[in-house]
Amino acid sequence: MHAIRVERRAAQTADLMGRVLCHELRDHEGRVAIAKGRVLDADDSQRALDLAWTELHLLALDRDDVHEDEAGERIARAVAGEGTAVRTASGGHWPIAATHRGLLGVDAQRLEEVNQLDGPCVYSLYDGQVVEAGETVARAKIIPFAVSTRVLRAAESILTGVRSAVRVRPFLPHRVAAVVHESMGKRAVDRFRDAVTEKIGWFGSALCALETTAPAVDSIARAFDASASSGAQVVLVAGAKAMDILDPTFAALDHLGARMVGHGVPAHPGSLLWLAEWNGVPVVGMPTCGLFAQATVFDLVIARVLTGDPVGRRELASLGHGGYLTRDMAFRLPAYRAQAERGAVE
Repeated sequence: MHAIRVERRAAQTADLMGRVLCHELRDHEGRVAIAKGRVLDADDSQRALDLAWTELHLLALDRDDVHEDEAGERIARAVAGEGTAVRTASGGHWPIAATHRGLLGVDAQRLEEVNQLDGPCVYSLYDGQVVEAGETVARAKIIPFAVSTRVLRAAESILTGVRSAVRVRPFLPHRVAAVVHESMGKRAVDRFRDAVTEKIGWFGSALCALETTAPAVDSIARAFDASASSGAQVVLVAGAKAMDILDPTFAALDHLGARMVGHGVPAHPGSLLWLAEWNGVPVVGMPTCGLFAQATVFDLVIARVLTGDPVGRRELASLGHGGYLTRDMAFRLPAYRAQAERGAVE
């Protein structure tokens, strides 16, 4: 494509037809008469000559150029994966929206590769962010009104793969049990039950059992067995002393044959969260600061667990980027209610 300057005094419809308008034209009342980016046809060209202007800036497309109307939609559809849909273009942007509540997955490396090409532009919310149905999670755009066929094919090639560059994993209903140390006291246990019920309910899951236990290996092991008998697919542990490796909870897990996935998470508040795996069941040790309504790293981890995807050391380690959960980071957290969003501490 190449730029063309047309002066009013010599302009004819033939100078305008088939070319892309680089700036909008307005009527005598200041309203947009012809939008920028439009490929001018015969009617547009005649209408343009009836408007007030002194100089037009146009683009003449070469045979191998693809206009943004086609190229932008093709790139948006190549970006959009499961749990997303491409919406109607607006202002030269193609929105990609979540079709259900879930956890946003973004292949940042592939987006970076596309954005290094000359013309295509794709941007998104953060990877791992909780999103709502209908929320715009990414957008595609063509910066210069058109791109070459070569560039468009290169972008589509980068975005083609087994896993889409942008996707939203749904939260799956889980039966969740809790093993709680009786040393917390009845009032704290009741508050914990209410807070956990509310949080996991937001994801579509339910609390199937809450087992209180004495701080002894045998008692804790029995509580885990009772949780398994209730059909628990996830077990939460509250009241264990995370920094005490001799805490009987860890001995009980070892006795049961559980595997520690990660002890501590690079995020704040809630860095003392730990994660184990027991017969295929995730066991999440909750930090003391997250036992009630306060938003902590637990809210990030439980969101991943409740998609049903495996959560390992790599996934826990990745939480360090964006893991400083100040008030300004509340957008990353599930919106259980307005109060929960305000619960992130600096």
